[in-house]
Amino acid sequence: MLSQRELGHTGIYVSRLCFGSLTLGPLQANLPLQEGADLLRRAFESGVNFIDTAQLYQTYPYIRQALAGYDQPVVIATKSYAYNREDMAKAVEEARRELDRDVIDIFLLHEQESEHTISGHQEALEYLLEAKSRGIIRATGLSTHTIRAVRAATNHPDLEVIHPIINRSGIGIVDGTAEEMVQALAQAYEAGKGIYGMKALGGGHLFGQARIALEWVLQNQHLHAIAVGMQSEEELALNIELFQGQKGNEATWQAVQQKKRRLLIEEWCSGCGNCLAQCPQGVLQIEAEKATVNQEQCILCGYCSSACPDFCIKVV
Repeated sequence: MLSQRELGHTGIYVSRLCFGSLTLGPLQANLPLQEGADLLRRAFESGVNFIDTAQLYQTYPYIRQALAGYDQPVVIATKSYAYNREDMAKAVEEARRELDRDVIDIFLLHEQESEHTISGHQEALEYLLEAKSRGIIRATGLSTHTIRAVRAATNHPDLEVIHPIINRSGIGIVDGTAEEMVQALAQAYEAGKGIYGMKALGGGHLFGQARIALEWVLQNQHLHAIAVGMQSEEELALNIELFQGQKGNEATWQAVQQKKRRLLIEEWCSGCGNCLAQCPQGVLQIEAEKATVNQEQCILCGYCSSACPDFCIKVV
């Protein structure tokens, strides 16, 4: 079974392998509900007790279905872009209702950039702190693609958990290198923050060296856990073996590492531009009345697809 670590000073114990649920839902694989839920349940039964989701991901139904009748504790971290009290209250209640949970373990401000964006979300954070005092959530924090936000969270007494982008190539880190992010995370760790990384495979760009990329983040002891997106039992089994210190089957690793993913923009794109504002990396633009993407810099999060009124963007 997978060992567990306390997430900073939160009192919450999590498996080092966190199931990143973004890949299951409509922004990416769009797996049938039962198929995605079965994969999650298999992960839980294999010792994964930590799952990452978000209001944006639309994966609450998968998690609820997977947890139905399951009697072991599972830690859920979710996020919202809400920046005022009213919208954050709605986001928290939506999570409690859709996940069928009285208490949400970890609730994060989604995709913060700096101390300034944190300040701009002060109303929302104040609501989360109030919800924590009432026992509705257990810990607060933020997710980010920037070193600056990691440093801001390190110095913020109310932000207990940090969910940063981190991979050996620095793909997706907006304001620095992988080495600089590692240094910032070490400081956050020493300050007692709970840290679980994301995009260890660079959104799919590092699939060709998946084992090396995952071993690299596993060597960083400042990461209490690492969220990894999975879409099949084959991927789940490989990751569990790796997180247990095993090498796994070489042929299976080779097969997984041959996978290629990209952001597909269908020909019927009208060029409305809604997707541009949703892209955390700023790699989308409108050319000849159609959205285009810099595939080399895209981290394949799929967030842009949620803003497309014509459903023409997806990760494939």
